[in-house]
Amino acid sequence: MDKLYSNATLALQDVVQNGQTIAVGGFGLCGIPEALIEALKQTGVNGLTCISNNAGVDDFGLGRLLQTKQIKKMISSYVGENKEFERQYLNGELEVELTPQGTLAEKLRAGGAGIPAFFTQTGVGTLIAEGKEHREFDGKPYILENSLTADVALVKAYKADKAGNLIFRKTARNFNPECAMAGKFTVVEVEHVVEIGELDPDDIHLPGIYVNRIILNATPEKRIEQLTIKQEA
Repeated sequence: MDKLYSNATLALQDVVQNGQTIAVGGFGLCGIPEALIEALKQTGVNGLTCISNNAGVDDFGLGRLLQTKQIKKMISSYVGENKEFERQYLNGELEVELTPQGTLAEKLRAGGAGIPAFFTQTGVGTLIAEGKEHREFDGKPYILENSLTADVALVKAYKADKAGNLIFRKTARNFNPECAMAGKFTVVEVEHVVEIGELDPDDIHLPGIYVNRIILNATPEKRIEQLTIKQEA
């Protein structure tokens, strides 16, 4: 089955709706599906709950959707690079569910695996634990965390075949496989597309069973959040 669509707009037009929960891959600006995020912005859908490590920066990544106020809630683990994120949160315009980074990854992984909840020590004794079930195992306290699933997942990979089998590249893999697994409908942005059968099965990081649609973005911008240049002596 050929899952390749000609562009991001077509891949999303009959998929996204107001009020959905959207899982978006990426860590900072590394491995974000930038073309799909821009296409999501152009749809004008709003009232979104976004699950992502963070919300990009003010003018790139999910920060673009914060500018247009299409996001009502962020489920994130880091918010430090986005001034508009901070402004909206402090003014009561944006709901934020702050989640420890490892817990966020496990929530998505568990959701994709059909596991409804799990116990973890992370967050015990902090604000994270408030209102959550506590259990003791081997004399140590744990809290219960519910898993996460999404109506739609937007994912970035390096290479795909037309069946949706994916290869990620280095640290750009980050949360992308977990988002793909947790999404009820997953759209993937890739830099290379090959024919079915061209990928060595041992090289595939995520099987195509988790992927519904693919779009090609051969020349992504790949911005850097904090660029530090060594001064010449």
